[in-house]
Formats: sequence, C-alpha cells, structure tokens
Amino acid sequence: MDSRERSRRRFLINSALGMTASAGLLHPLGAVLGAAPQRYGILGQTAPAIQSEHWIDRDGKAAQFSMTELEGRWVYLKCFQNWCPGCHKFGFPALKKVADAFEEDDRIAVLAIQTVFEGHHFNTRESVRELQLRYDLPIKMGHDPGDPDTDGLPKTMRDYRTGGTPWVVIINPEGIVVFNDYHIDADQFIRRVSTELA
Repeated sequence: MDSRERSRRRFLINSALGMTASAGLLHPLGAVLGAAPQRYGILGQTAPAIQSEHWIDRDGKAAQFSMTELEGRWVYLKCFQNWCPGCHKFGFPALKKVADAFEEDDRIAVLAIQTVFEGHHFNTRESVRELQLRYDLPIKMGHDPGDPDTDGLPKTMRDYRTGGTPWVVIINPEGIVVFNDYHIDADQFIRRVSTELA
C-alpha cells in the first residue's frame, strides 16, 4: 500500500471513530450528558504524557511505563475506578474484548489506568490487580490518584480532560487523540482498526 493510500485510510478511520459518538453508539451515560464531546476531552490534540508512578504488567508485577512504548502504535486507553458501576457494566467487558483481539499485535497498545477522583479508600492500588485478575486482562495497568485532602484531580484526568469514568481515549499512530468519550463500541473499534492494520 503506498503512502497516499495509507493516509486516505487513516483519514477514513479517524473520521469513522470520531463519528461513533454522533452515531448513538455511546454508553447511555454519554448520551444523557450529550455535551461530553464539547465539554470534555482533547479530540484532535497531541496526546499528553501519561504520568503515573504505579504500574503493573500483565502478570501483576511492578512495571515502568514510558510514552515511548506508544510511539507509532494505535492506543486504546481506558480510564476507570473500581467503584464505578459503568466501568463494570460496560467499560471492562469492552476493554477485555479489545485486549483479547489485539493481544498478539504489537501495532496496538491497550492500557488501563485508574484515575481516582473520589472514593480513595476503595479505589486503591491493590484494586488495580484485583480487577486485572477478575476480568483476565492481559495488559499493563496503572493507578493515578488525585489528592484526597484537597480534592485534587489525578494528572491523567486533568491532562486528558476526561469526563469521569468510564472514559475511553483512542490515540492514532501519529500521537493524535482521535476519540475520547464515555464509551466506544468495541466491536466497531476492532473491525475498523483491524482494517487499518491489514
């Protein structure tokens, strides 16, 4: 495939992912909030560095993370909290589906990070591993707590202007955020990115 054809396909997939919200494929909470794409997120911007001190690898062992791991790759980033009902009902099943679909493909990175902005006593570092096991997630996972004393938001939440949890960010291989909202249709995402990577 020549570079012009690849650019055309990237444009089409980026447009398709961006239209997912307007096509009514959002988590019901996103549909209720309606203004989420305007009020939240950083659609079309370069993805900021993801900075968290606590990461575990797919086996639950302490790990390091660097944005260089994401260079030139599609990125599916899921923000969650352990006590978030929408995360359990919609977010983790979608994350599991995407993680399994691309487990053997190093052209896409699937990550999850707990962005704690409330319930610090429940949304703990330990719960990250518990959730990894519960949903059998073969991915790197992080924990980014805000400050419970000042109600300060976690850095990831501030940098990506997330609307809460669950929240999905899709970053293209050029490092641009092409989708950010409460939920994305996992099957559509898998089909469209698989087509792009073919």
